[in-house]
Amino acid sequence: MKKIIIGSDHAGFKMKEHLRVFLKEAGYEVTDKGAYSEDSADYPDFAHAVAREVEEGGKVTGVLLCGSANGVAITANKHAGIRAALCWNSEVASLARLHNDANIICIPARFVNNAEAESMVTLFMTTEFEGGRHQRRVEKIDC
Repeated sequence: MKKIIIGSDHAGFKMKEHLRVFLKEAGYEVTDKGAYSEDSADYPDFAHAVAREVEEGGKVTGVLLCGSANGVAITANKHAGIRAALCWNSEVASLARLHNDANIICIPARFVNNAEAESMVTLFMTTEFEGGRHQRRVEKIDC
């Protein structure tokens, strides 16, 4: 069973809850790192928690949400070995895996609906890294 670590701030809470249930029903093992309500919360707290788990978990994939997804993507990408991709449609989500070997998808909850988020996460989880010419590019990412 593939493991997914999910987190959001208050702006992404409702969509996170929807995706958490959707992913469990799809057979994934889902760990929720918060937020646990719509009360105002700081996105770095959740982005760091998800990124740490992905960093240490090997074949673990992350899902992060906030209003624009910029904050969680910027924060998660501070972690070594994390390639967090801000995705706003299914094609971008697929390419993030195919070409960039992204290990965290960041979804802008204020700009996509639940069906679009489901599609993006599904493609992100099922698309394999293409490797080849993309491998050398990915190897150049870490500082």
